[in-house]
Amino acid sequence: MEQILILLISTLARVYTIVIIASVILSYFMSPYHPFRVAIDRLVEPLLSPIRRVMPSLGGLDFSPLALIILIQIAEYILVTLIISLG
Repeated sequence: MEQILILLISTLARVYTIVIIASVILSYFMSPYHPFRVAIDRLVEPLLSPIRRVMPSLGGLDFSPLALIILIQIAEYILVTLIISLG
């Protein structure tokens, strides 16, 4: 059972990381009003907005997606470690 839970957590973390990277790449090429981009932004923006409020942009560069990816990796590590230690 714990292996399935670990696999689920790892898979969700990877998929969400890919969605964040796709959002960053699409922001350079696709209109913000394109339906696909709107759908991706609806998935990513709720977690990026609080980070953007805390992190200043450096010379017009937005590092909040990178910070979010790092936070996702940290959360994944903590959850997997807790599951392993409890099992």
